[in-house]
Amino acid sequence: MNLTEILRQRRSYYVLNRNLPVSEKDLLEKIEGYTELVPDAFDMKSSRIVVALGDKQDDLWNAIFEAFGGKVKRDKIAGFQAGAGTVLYFYDTEVISQMQGQFPRLSENFPLWALQASGMLQFTIWNGLRELGIGASLQHYNPVIDDAVKKLFGLPASWKLIAQMPFGGIGAEPEPKDKEDISNRVWIRK
Repeated sequence: MNLTEILRQRRSYYVLNRNLPVSEKDLLEKIEGYTELVPDAFDMKSSRIVVALGDKQDDLWNAIFEAFGGKVKRDKIAGFQAGAGTVLYFYDTEVISQMQGQFPRLSENFPLWALQASGMLQFTIWNGLRELGIGASLQHYNPVIDDAVKKLFGLPASWKLIAQMPFGGIGAEPEPKDKEDISNRVWIRK
């Protein structure tokens, strides 16, 4: 498959299951490889990832439900929990602080650059999962869940949670997307 075809097939999958078309070992090797390959400004390597599988997948989504005190629909959470796993995306604020100290004239840019690097990593992993035949979606239950996630996985206080990506076998295809008028977002000038 070429990049354009992968981009067309990458969608938000909400009906997930635990039947992966590849081994866990192959999946994790891909995620590690993508994480190493995605660039980061000043090569600061600010992105951090936790991959929750098995019991930790269940514990994670139970903790997310509890963090909201029942204000999120249980069936929505159960849909994410039904997947094979979740990729949690963070950046390390200690790395950002170190870079700000080394380059004070650019200091205000480092948090933004870390977010850009994380966005590229999220997009790469999402498309990489789809190339493997795995469905995923990108969720944003942070900052409400931040403390629960750090406690569950024993994470450093310096890690800032950015997004959650539940993934798994594809239980159902999403509805087709309407073609947009791209000229509203892409302006060509000569």
